[in-house]
Amino acid sequence: MHQPLPLPAAELRAAVAQRYGRVATCPETPAGFPVGRAFAEAVGYPAELLDTLPAAASASFAGVAALPRWLALAAGMTVVDLGCGAGLDTLIAARQVGPAGRVIGIDASTDMAQLARRNAEAVAATNVTILTAPVEETPLEDGLADAIIANGIVNLSPEKERLVGEIARLLKPGGALTAAEIVLREEIPLSERATLEDWFR
Repeated sequence: MHQPLPLPAAELRAAVAQRYGRVATCPETPAGFPVGRAFAEAVGYPAELLDTLPAAASASFAGVAALPRWLALAAGMTVVDLGCGAGLDTLIAARQVGPAGRVIGIDASTDMAQLARRNAEAVAATNVTILTAPVEETPLEDGLADAIIANGIVNLSPEKERLVGEIARLLKPGGALTAAEIVLREEIPLSERATLEDWFR
């Protein structure tokens, strides 16, 4: 059996944006992967912390870990949240960097980005900016970020080498990437590797 041809990057990116856009607008609809507040608590977000943030931020949570537990952010830092989703990690980071810092969330889904903006507005997070863009090609300047966070976005990128290059471009010298990802425990059959559904397990 020959290996299936990979799907075009543009097709994969559009499918990811569409699927996660549906999570933003209809989080109660099954997505094929875990979503929501119960899942956020299951991976380690404290309930008392979630209670202080907009309910929509955790209702549409679709990361893979409680990433803020591993963050070492300080007041005044500039943070980029790649694949920010509904903005849960973005808002937590915004509190940590304070009014002298800033957090820029990037998401390829227009619906997710709009939801993240609404969530930031709901808590008057004036140090937050949300942009709609591919994570592999953001409109941000070189060496902007003291820290980059990425919660379950690398597996969704159809161009992982470009994404790694973009992270390197955005980080200041000495800046830090904190990322969480899913891990395969068994080989995926070749027949499934070139299907859209394989991207949403």
